[in-house]
Amino acid sequence: MHIIILIVGMLALIIGPNLWVKAVIARHSHPANRYSESGGRFARQLLDHLGLKHVATEITDAGDHYDPLAKVVRLSEANFNGHSLTAITIATHEVGHAIQDARGFKPLKWRTRLVKWVGPVEKIGAGLLMIAPFTVALTRAPIIGLITLIGGFLTLGSGAAVHFLTLPTEFDASFGRALPLLSSKKLLHPGDEPGARRLLTAAALTYVSASLSSLLNIARWWAILRR
Repeated sequence: MHIIILIVGMLALIIGPNLWVKAVIARHSHPANRYSESGGRFARQLLDHLGLKHVATEITDAGDHYDPLAKVVRLSEANFNGHSLTAITIATHEVGHAIQDARGFKPLKWRTRLVKWVGPVEKIGAGLLMIAPFTVALTRAPIIGLITLIGGFLTLGSGAAVHFLTLPTEFDASFGRALPLLSSKKLLHPGDEPGARRLLTAAALTYVSASLSSLLNIARWWAILRR
């Protein structure tokens, strides 16, 4: 019963931020022609102005992000070709990551290294949890099963840990890089800064949902193994 309450609570925590993020993005996607430049063009101009001409820009269907390995700012089609406050702000947030990379921002470097290991490690964790009951049955040694179980949960938890560690990187990209850039260069239309702040917060909070999703996966496995 407690596990069910925990899962329901975590679902609310995951869905809540996601709904807020989507609402903020949708709200500031109109008017669609708020800015003369598209998000992709705006990002290109910012990168060139900052001396980051080596950083490319392109459309992606994998979500807005900056790839520090390929040196590419990738934007969704809506933000790359869009002319809304959302498109401009999200593009600037990703440029913020490019600035971090160019200036050797250590948390970004740590995240880049860790992210490469998250997927394989989480798969190992799921595998350990699957074989834990069989390990006990075959070895007749509960301690081995317990060790396997703990190892599985720890490796699954690595995904949540990495997502939480990315939060300082995301908030720095939003409020340490993007917002000062938009404000100092007076790139926003009058009255748009509050909306830009909300959008920059939303851009960072997407990782909160990702962290909670990882924790929900752990709770799901715990519920399965308790049966």
